[in-house]
Amino acid sequence: MQNRMDTPFDWSRMHAFLATAETGSLSAAARQLGLTQPTVGRQVSALEEELGLALFERSGRALRLTDAGQDLLSDAKIMGEAANRIALIAQGRAQSLEGVVRVTASDMSSTYVLPDVLLRLRSMAPRLRVDVIAANDIRDILAREADIAVRHVRPTEPDLIARLVADAPAHLYASKDYLSARGKPETPQELASHDFVGMGDDDRLIAAFEQWDIRVNAAQFTTSSANGSTAWALARKGFGIVPMSDDIARGFPDMVRLLGGVTDITFPVWLVTHRDLHTSRRIRLVFDLLADMLQDRMT
Repeated sequence: MQNRMDTPFDWSRMHAFLATAETGSLSAAARQLGLTQPTVGRQVSALEEELGLALFERSGRALRLTDAGQDLLSDAKIMGEAANRIALIAQGRAQSLEGVVRVTASDMSSTYVLPDVLLRLRSMAPRLRVDVIAANDIRDILAREADIAVRHVRPTEPDLIARLVADAPAHLYASKDYLSARGKPETPQELASHDFVGMGDDDRLIAAFEQWDIRVNAAQFTTSSANGSTAWALARKGFGIVPMSDDIARGFPDMVRLLGGVTDITFPVWLVTHRDLHTSRRIRLVFDLLADMLQDRMT
């Protein structure tokens, strides 16, 4: 598709195109963008003229994308997401983010996920201090002991606001030493002859395994720890098999993913804050930035 523009690109025209494509009409796009219908129509027409292409055709009162419009739409969405991200970062800098934000996450996420994410945040807001609280309980948000939480279960408390960031992929993992001693399982049925490392609540993990069509019993959990980092360390020492986020496990070459494509697992990543705190511009902005960064990392 040839771009015939000789002047700097006008992002407002691309926004008008996206809104019109998503809503199906100029009037609906105008309401979404907070503009008048003639303004949106002029922006779409100007984009068509710049590109030398017809992007829409009328179908009654609605607008339907042409083949050229369909071709442009996927790229336009990517461009729109990038523009929104740039605007979000610029907003953070313009608001001069500073002060303290307390972020709580599980011990595993606090150790292996948040440092990289927060390093990116620091580059955008160098005067912002982030205190990390490694905890597995949501009550720290309700007690106002933390401002933002990363959790793997959607909270049900009415005073909390939650956003689903990603359904993160995970698999079963075991150390190379363990597999050398016990053999590598090639089918889910062969898991019955292997040891597992528990993560504090064996019954809950067994029930979760059943939902993923992985059948194990309590006797197979030869060691366990409610601390995720400790459970992971035990698995790395060869005590048994353990489920782990692919995002974390890829940083450990001594750990081997088992039964890929057969025992694929996903778990939700929720970002949570208190309803009252969400009215804070600083908390809300950090919340949005963290959601964006975690989504990039997890998907």
